[in-house]
Amino acid sequence: MKNALILFVITALVFTTSCTKEKNEWIRINLLGYRTNDIKVAVFISTKNLNLKSFRVIDVNTGEVAITFKNVVKAAPMDPFICCYRLPFTDLKKDGTYRIEAGKAVSTDFHIADDVYKGTADYLLKYLRQQRSGFNPYVKDSCHTHDAYEMYGAGDSAHIDVAGGWHDAADYLQYVATSANATYQMLFAYSKNPAAFGDSYLPNGLEGADGLPDVLNESKWGLDWLIKMNPGPEVMYNQIADDRDHIGFKYPNKDTANYGKGKERPVYRCTGEPQGLFKYKNRATGIASTAGKFASAFARGAEVYKNTDPQYAELLTKKAVDAFSYGLKHPGVCQTAPGTAPYFYEEDNWTDDMELAAIELYNLTKKPKYLDHAIEFGRKELVTPWIGSDTARHYQWYPFVNMGHPGIAALQKGQSENEFAGYMKKGLELTELKAHKNPFYVGVPFIWCSNNLVAAILTQAHLYSEITGDNSYAELEAAHRDWLFGCNPWGTSMIVGLPENGDYPENSHSAYVVHGGQVWGGLVDGPVYSTIFRSHSKYITMKNEDIYARFQTKMASYHDDIADYTSNECTMDGTACLVYYLSALQSPAGNIYDNPNITIVRGGIVRMDTTKKDVYLCFTAHNFVDGFDFIAETLKKHNAKGSFFFTGDFCRTPGFDKIISRLKTDGHYIGPHSDKHLLYCPWENRDSVLVTKEEFVTDIENNYKALENLGISRNEATVFLPAYEWFNDSVSTWTRHLGLKLVNNSSGTITNQDWTVPDGKPYYSSDYLMNDFLKYEKEKGLKGYILLIHPGTDPKRTDKFYLRLDSILNYLESRNYSFHSFSEII
Repeated sequence: MKNALILFVITALVFTTSCTKEKNEWIRINLLGYRTNDIKVAVFISTKNLNLKSFRVIDVNTGEVAITFKNVVKAAPMDPFICCYRLPFTDLKKDGTYRIEAGKAVSTDFHIADDVYKGTADYLLKYLRQQRSGFNPYVKDSCHTHDAYEMYGAGDSAHIDVAGGWHDAADYLQYVATSANATYQMLFAYSKNPAAFGDSYLPNGLEGADGLPDVLNESKWGLDWLIKMNPGPEVMYNQIADDRDHIGFKYPNKDTANYGKGKERPVYRCTGEPQGLFKYKNRATGIASTAGKFASAFARGAEVYKNTDPQYAELLTKKAVDAFSYGLKHPGVCQTAPGTAPYFYEEDNWTDDMELAAIELYNLTKKPKYLDHAIEFGRKELVTPWIGSDTARHYQWYPFVNMGHPGIAALQKGQSENEFAGYMKKGLELTELKAHKNPFYVGVPFIWCSNNLVAAILTQAHLYSEITGDNSYAELEAAHRDWLFGCNPWGTSMIVGLPENGDYPENSHSAYVVHGGQVWGGLVDGPVYSTIFRSHSKYITMKNEDIYARFQTKMASYHDDIADYTSNECTMDGTACLVYYLSALQSPAGNIYDNPNITIVRGGIVRMDTTKKDVYLCFTAHNFVDGFDFIAETLKKHNAKGSFFFTGDFCRTPGFDKIISRLKTDGHYIGPHSDKHLLYCPWENRDSVLVTKEEFVTDIENNYKALENLGISRNEATVFLPAYEWFNDSVSTWTRHLGLKLVNNSSGTITNQDWTVPDGKPYYSSDYLMNDFLKYEKEKGLKGYILLIHPGTDPKRTDKFYLRLDSILNYLESRNYSFHSFSEII
């Protein structure tokens, strides 16, 4: 009993000592995880001095040390963290779940896998749908349907139908500046990474599939509202409502703000002159900043919709041209209007808006005058002024990323000196100079909406690398990416709901949260200078204890509290501006369409990387199978992988399942080739179509059902080769809408004519096909070539070209080519 009592006392003392011992070391990581080839750097922070020599990565599943690193990097302190280290572990590339141990600190568990960002771009759209004005799918009710009565127009108080669009943030004001930028960013994201987006919501925002990616539904919601806000060639409106809105938290369909005309709210017409209905005025000097934003969104929309909705695209093209012309007539900034308080979006730049509009119009129309305008405007603002600065007024330099520069730089790709890529690089250099001053390697000023600035740097860094191939700023990009997902002093993600079950904002400044809901997918404003928070503290009464109190730095603060509108309010445009970057991360191999060495014709990939001695062996089949055994054995002999494309009819033919099973076992790619082997467009008029979009989608979906019945999942078969090897722009666009990549055989050789028969015209013998093939290779080469051979042909053709496959592979091997399948680009 005595011994037991002593043991109890000792145990209690140890327990008490351990509980009262204050933790002073932490490791911050990207809570969402890392792709296998990502740059991976954790950050160690401590309030005590110590000399860290190494760190360990533990495999959570085995409990064993996966790898020990001794490459720690001493980093700048960030008061109160006087001892900070960067912990690089990029060399760890194996899929798995891990944690990091350094000193006495242990990180949260994290994943390494190429799909850690899967679905994240679509996830952000949850917040955009919730911000809708008009019919709001979150509350399943309509709001602000009486908008609006005109201010500063020819007939003040006249009703103008401008219902729709998005509410800007926790308030219900609506701005063209932020909405046009958000619309453009989503259209740009879709243009670059169409396969990243799914179809789970209807155009009205309610759940359901409609055959269109959700990002296009959301973009069109924005475009339709922008059309209302620009009803005529020289009539533009800039905002709906003002700060009379700020009367407390309420759902949008319960809004009681009083603007003097019942349920109508005011809409402000662009005049190019200072505006403000009360004591305070903005500093507007023109209209070009708004006109340019209209024009760029309309032009990008016209490009996206030109094949699927030509009439809508024609309307958008006309509006883009008119808006740009109006901007040329009225240079200067068109700022938002203050109400009863002196706060407004103090945008002071406009040439960036006109630059982007001009380059988008050039890409759309190919008229040289627009390229001239783009270059002229682009040279007036080489670097967006907030970059490299310590501070800026609210939205003073907006949009936060100049998308015109990468637009021009993409056209200058391959030139000995890429002028506009150089301007992008200068911005990254300035960001990097500031980034070296803190352990997290983040180089943005902590002004209001600092997370929007982080999203801007991510976009600029990613596009710069993509355009130039220069990866000098890859670690800078990775640091800003990881900052948003938890590698920051507070150890929290800045996106509501990501990662699931992780540390993310739960109490953001929003009526939805106040009333028990959540703003899933929203990007919060982000940390602000501590001086900014203190200057607003008299207006902020924190609702909860500060769970991040120990991690508030001398430089910046962040609070997950409903009351903190300075750092914890989600914004519509900030969230939309992150959609492109996350969509780009969803493909581990990057966006194949952005590789300048890949040949795209009518939206389809017709030749892979022309700098590499790679040949892609393709085989298509609908009803003939006489050569499969020979082809399978030949490929196995050469240890080569091929790509086989089958129709639904082929898959359903009794006995053919054994062919597919063998090919799958051998590791070949198996994909769709049309369910019924349909001719999608006529031979004599390729620009027209023989099927509707609905018929095309049904055909492809039935093809997938047949493949899935044989064990080929859609996710492993997202590369499509059309029947008859014949398609046009519409078919390519429909294919992208389904999240698929369209490929076709390369031009030059005519091996795909091996189906011809002796009594037909034309007819090509195997000798002719072989000689033609050899001649082309010797004269032009086959780098990146997509070589098509039919594995079965009509019995009338006894001269089977597929029997030459062994000779072809022997020859190509002698010429140092390697063989590839399309599994590599999924």
